[in-house]
Amino acid sequence: MSAPYLQIAEALRERIVSGSLRPGQRVPSTRKIVAEWGVAMATATKALAELRSQGLVEVLPGVGSVVSGPAERGDRTADGADETHPSGLSRAPIVRCAMRIADAEGLDAVSMRRIAGELDAAPMSLYRHVPGKEELLLLMREAAFGDVALPAAVPTSWREELEVSAAALWSVYRLHPWLARTSSLTRPYPGPNQLRYSEWNLRALSGLGLGNKTVLLLHLTLFNLVHGFGASLETESTELADSGIGPDRWMARHDERATTLIGSGSYPYSARVFMDPATVPDQDWALDLDELFGAALATVLDGIAARLQGL
Repeated sequence: MSAPYLQIAEALRERIVSGSLRPGQRVPSTRKIVAEWGVAMATATKALAELRSQGLVEVLPGVGSVVSGPAERGDRTADGADETHPSGLSRAPIVRCAMRIADAEGLDAVSMRRIAGELDAAPMSLYRHVPGKEELLLLMREAAFGDVALPAAVPTSWREELEVSAAALWSVYRLHPWLARTSSLTRPYPGPNQLRYSEWNLRALSGLGLGNKTVLLLHLTLFNLVHGFGASLETESTELADSGIGPDRWMARHDERATTLIGSGSYPYSARVFMDPATVPDQDWALDLDELFGAALATVLDGIAARLQGL
């Protein structure tokens, strides 16, 4: 369960989003929060601070804490929705703006306040289209899958079909390194763009004489292969931004230590592999995610082919 101040902040946020509290209106004071929720004054203060950090509430001198945004004069419909939306915002530009921020600065830089600033809009106006950060991440993920470029002409072999879809998805993870952080394999989000990708793989696998459960497991294995390497992309992107050190410089910095440790005699198989010039050609060698991904994909597809030979 969330901390009490977060529960209070969420309850007040719902009032704001639903229209019970409108831009320019005062939100409950700390004393009213204490009386309504039976919490300490410090907890009430933290709840209002949380709303301010989300860009939902601002403090006006002589007035107190009010809902952010200009006071609205328009009427409301019976269900509480605005009849007009003078901001002209819609969901798509909000999501794409969030993606641009994440592409440039990482997922942690994305906030409703930041997006509102980029779009020159009041933070509260965004919540009419996107309920909150969790929903925004799901929408960003779905939009990113819309960038998966699958050809209109279907390849003639199952292997080529799966190579094409994996390469297309890998390109999107490269374009959006934050994508791996927006979902878990065990928590899929059923969006049209993601189903379009799944449909491609399921079609390729369904014609191989395999059972439906096996088809699903192979599809998820292929997806998670891309997703797992995508997580390394996100980590590398963050490390590079924080340290300014790329993989080649990292390997060079730790080369002497690795050589001493591996050459100590305690790790004969590591020495056999890593001391082989065919494996590590020179000191400037560095791991390449594209090469590793290609090798892993080929290995999985070889495994599927071997399985088919046994049918």
